[in-house]
Amino acid sequence: MDSSDMAKLRAAASKVAREFACSGEASAGSVAAAVLAASGDVFTGICVDTRCSLGLCAEHAAVAEMLKHRQTRILAVVAVRANEEILPPCGRCRELIRQIDVANWATQVLVREDRIETLGALMPLAQPAQPPAGGRRLA
Repeated sequence: MDSSDMAKLRAAASKVAREFACSGEASAGSVAAAVLAASGDVFTGICVDTRCSLGLCAEHAAVAEMLKHRQTRILAVVAVRANEEILPPCGRCRELIRQIDVANWATQVLVREDRIETLGALMPLAQPAQPPAGGRRLA
C-alpha cells in the first residue's frame, strides 16, 4: 500500500464525516472511518455519540459494514474528525479489528499525517515471540 492509496482511504472517510444531531440525546458523524478490505472494497462508517455512552465508534460501523459483505481481512484503516484531523483507533476498535481476522495484525493504520503503523505495533504486548527479558512464559 502506498501513500496515494492511504490518501484515497482518508478521502473516503472525510466524505462521510459530518456531525449532525439525531435528537437531544444523540449525535453522529463527528468522526468517520474507512477500511480497505483485502478484496479492494472500501467500507465507511460514522460514530454515534449518545448521552448515556451507548454509542459506537466509526471504525466499528465501518467493520460492521464490511462484515455484512462477509469480508474480514483489513489492509488499512483511517479515522478522521469532520475537520479532517486524523485519529488513531481507540483500544476497543483495535481489539475488534484484531479479533475478526488473525491476519489483521498487519493492517496498516494511519495514526497521523506522516505516520503509518501496523495494528500489531499499536497493540500492547503484541504477539510476543519471546518472553520479555527477565520474564518467563506462563503457558
